Parts: sequence; C-alpha cells; structure tokens
Amino acid sequence: MRADLLAETIAGLDEALAAVDAFDRALVGGLLRPQPAQAGGLTELAHAVAGTPLAARVAEAAGKAAAGSASEDHFVALAAARTALLGSVHDALMVRLEEASGRPRGEATVPAPGERQAANLLVAARSWLSDLARSGWQGIDHDVVAGAAPIVSAMLVDPALRRLATLLDGFAAELVASCPGAALERIPARRWADLWSRAMLLTLPGAAEVPMAGTVTGRLLPLGVDVQEHATAVQAQVHAVFEPADGGAPRLVRAGVSVPKPDTVVGAGLWQLLRPHMSLLAAVSEGRSMDLVGMPVTAEGDLLWNDEHARTGEPADAFVTARIVLPTATDPATAPLDRHPARIAVPVFLEGYATGNDDALTFTIAGHPLTVDTDRIPTAGPLTPAAVAASGSCIGLLRWDAGTYRVQPLAVETTVRKKTVAIHAGGWAGGTTDKAGIKAEKAATDAVAVLRERAGRLLRK
Repeated sequence: MRADLLAETIAGLDEALAAVDAFDRALVGGLLRPQPAQAGGLTELAHAVAGTPLAARVAEAAGKAAAGSASEDHFVALAAARTALLGSVHDALMVRLEEASGRPRGEATVPAPGERQAANLLVAARSWLSDLARSGWQGIDHDVVAGAAPIVSAMLVDPALRRLATLLDGFAAELVASCPGAALERIPARRWADLWSRAMLLTLPGAAEVPMAGTVTGRLLPLGVDVQEHATAVQAQVHAVFEPADGGAPRLVRAGVSVPKPDTVVGAGLWQLLRPHMSLLAAVSEGRSMDLVGMPVTAEGDLLWNDEHARTGEPADAFVTARIVLPTATDPATAPLDRHPARIAVPVFLEGYATGNDDALTFTIAGHPLTVDTDRIPTAGPLTPAAVAASGSCIGLLRWDAGTYRVQPLAVETTVRKKTVAIHAGGWAGGTTDKAGIKAEKAATDAVAVLRERAGRLLRK
C-alpha cells in the first residue's frame, strides 16, 4: 500500500466540495424566497458544471431558483448537478486509491437503467421533495413533513418502488424528529442534502432499477464482514474475492443480508437474526470458502444471495486470500447514483505498520499515518480496538471521511502468548465458543423469547 499517495492533494477536489457546500447552505434557508447568499450558492453550483452536458439546464434551474420560481424539473436539475459533482469527487478518490493499492482497474461504471413509464407515486414524491426545498431545513414543520406518509405507504406495496419508499421513510423520520426546523441549533446540511438529492433523482422513471450482470460460477473467498446496526434493523455485508470457474481474473464482490430487529437485541445476539438468511455467515466464521453455481450478481458486484446456489467449500484463510489473491482482484463497477464519497469501502491488506494512539489510533506505513476508524468496529464480534492497536497486519475497508482516508478493520493478526492469532469482526457470525459471545447470545435469546411471547399474547387477544 502506497500510503504516501493517499496523503497527496487531489486537484479540483476542494473546489468541487465547496460548490456542493454552497448549494447545501442554500437549502438550509429554503428556495421559496432566496436571499442573496443563497442565490450565490446556486450560481456557484451552476458554474461548477459549466463545462458539462448539464450546463444549460443547471444554469436555467439556478436562475429560476434564485428568483424563487423553480419548478420540479428545475429542482431535479439542481439535484443532478450536485450528484454529478460528488460523483466526480468519488471517481478522483477511487483513482487515487487504485494507484495506492496497485490493483488492476475494473469497470468504471455500470450502464444506466432503462426508462419505465412514469408512475403517479413518483410524481407525488417529487412534489413533496420540491416542497421541502422551498421550505428549507429551517422551515420544516410537522405539516410539511407529514406529506411523505401517504406516499410512502402507497409505495411500499410495490417492490419496484420500495427502494425510494425506504429512503423517503427514513428521511421523513429524521425530519420529524427535528421539527420545528427554526429551533434547531445544528442542521446536518450535507446529510439532508444527500438524502434529498438522491431521493429526487430516484423519482425519475427507471432510476431505482438495479442493472443485472447475470450469474457467476466459481469459488468465493471471504475477506471479512462489515456489520451496520440501527435501532430497528441490522445488515451484515460480506466482502470477498470471487475466482471464476472458467479461469478468469478474480474480482471483488459483496454479499449482504438485512433484517429488522427489536432494539433490545444487540451485540452478538444480532447473528441469531441474520444466520437463517445466509449460509455464507457460517463459512466466514469457520474460515471456509464457498462454491457458487449460477449465483445471481448485479453489475456492481453484489451477489443476490440464494443458498440454493452455494455450498460450503474447502478451508480458506482470509489472510492468505488477502496476501495472495486480493492484489490481483479487480474492483467492482459503480452505479451512477452510487458515485458518492460516502459509498467508498474498498478492501485492502496492510502489514508492516507501526501503531500510534495520540488523538486517534493510526497505522503508520512507510512514515505516513493512516487513521483507523475504531468507531466502525462492531460489538457483535471478538475484534476490539485494543486488538487492532496490538496487531501486525490488518484486512480492512478503506473509506474516505471528513477529508481524509480511513481504514475500517475487518480482521487483524496479533500475537497472543507468542503465537500469531487472527481475530475477525465476523468471528461469531456462525456461532462461537467464546465466553463473552456465548453470554451475549444467551441474553439475546432470552430477549427474543420474551418478545415472541408478548407478541403471541397480543395476537391471541
């Protein structure tokens, strides 16, 4: 890993992000009666895409929005410009990351989805999002936000609209919890603008469709598990290297499973909810490969996991995979709407570093520090910040956050009683004999049993 390259300045990056921030500030006050500062932010966004095919439409949209007369189509154009700028930031960061890792380059993007006939619900969602832009984050109230509820309810019954429905539902929930906007001391301008612009573009016919790349047959070599937990849901995403049976080049893929959960189930208890939906989790915990036959896969390298297309294979040490196979694996393609700096999560292998822990834990590689994101280490596994700090090698996800690259550990090798031991974040995914893991699982089992009993009692009533 060329850590020195990750520290170098990328030309144009700061300017692109400044234009995005300028537009985000304009959304804070709302675009019903924009002030001069807001108009300046709109103009800055238009200037940033002046040399692109979006130039004319965005210039018109910025002018109309500055005058307080923007239509829904104008808001779509502004959302597209903001998304395109962040997409260019994503691409620049990925190019630098590829140079630093030295891995072969994969497909740059996936094809844009084909258009479908416009649905009335998409038009309704676009209208609500336009009302949000006019009111601004400081102008939101319960009446404005409540407009999303009937749209979400109607969308959820249609699988083709569920992606947008879920986004709108979560976005509206955040806004409701923050009403009234005028009383907010701090507004998450970047986050809410991200959600707004993504939702606005998903209202375009066909934008939510996921292009398929067919099926794959070959050997899957897991690298590690990324666990993302919320109060009512949990997701486990397995990052792996896939070796095609036809002898083609290895490629990076992902396989994820998401389930709803009660807020009382936390820590190692999460695996009880996830295991029944994916046999891959047991293979990860046992350190084994999986043989795939005709497994569906998207153009972005996401396996649409189906246990019928997989069987447990031979033992496969993740660190052997990381040392030997990972350097030759190509990165997956990126869908147009997923070209965002926050979506960067590239598997890397690091060793020979020195650890430091002044303000934050760092890996120093050839004299260049790389921040370790210990906040992303899940409590659902045996991996801990202390184990990472004592490690000599690491499999992780390289991310970009707050203006710098950071590494999220998925597994580390450390020395315990003069022996090299591998500790994985997903080490308890398939079950555990670890005392702490057993205790956490028992607590989760008891909590689930109580909840099921209460639910059964309510149903009987």
